[in-house]
Amino acid sequence: MKKYSCILVDDEPLARELIAGFISECPELELVAELPNAVDARVFLQHHLVDLMFLDINMPRLSGIRLVKIMEQAPAVIFITAYSEYAVEGFELEAIDYLLKPVSQERFLKAIGRFLDQFPRQISQADYILVKSDKKIYRVDLDELLYAEALGDYIRIITKEKTLTVYERLSAFAERLPSDRFCRIHKSHLIALSKINYIEGNRIRIGKIFLSISNTYRNEFNERLKIQRGLQSNL
Repeated sequence: MKKYSCILVDDEPLARELIAGFISECPELELVAELPNAVDARVFLQHHLVDLMFLDINMPRLSGIRLVKIMEQAPAVIFITAYSEYAVEGFELEAIDYLLKPVSQERFLKAIGRFLDQFPRQISQADYILVKSDKKIYRVDLDELLYAEALGDYIRIITKEKTLTVYERLSAFAERLPSDRFCRIHKSHLIALSKINYIEGNRIRIGKIFLSISNTYRNEFNERLKIQRGLQSNL
């Protein structure tokens, strides 16, 4: 099962360490970033889509509440703060929960339960993903996805209808896709197994281009291909 991605935003290192430890013990969650202030969080969220944000309120330069108010599209939020007077305003922003420091693990897990109750989706079963490109959020249907190409810290996503450049590592993008339908064939390329036109030696034809299979990924690709053939033979 794919995990819910989350970020942790707090200017207190010890508070971040405590919450990060709680997150690591939740099999449903994946901590993708720890950020020391709301300004950095805002920049991060301009380039990444996440499911949940653990957010301190009283931080220098930009408060957690102010961050949520100025964002056009914020992820689900669990506020974490030492000040109970912010609770009403936090819930007015439709926060999942409001945790007072020091946070106990029992109280933390109760907040996660509330989040899962409100967002009970199985990410691994989704038939599409959302990506951010040129300050817009695009829906990419998995049936339309042909392949993805690594460009350093960016990837180029090629579908039947469009090409998108996204600020995301190819390895992270691969984690968001069903492993039975998509496979790395090279450090720079990930493909949709169902979109292969034919294989010739160490090259794969998809659409109008050829992509190379590297020795590093050849065994994994062959195993995935065997599984794919087995599934097709049973249809």
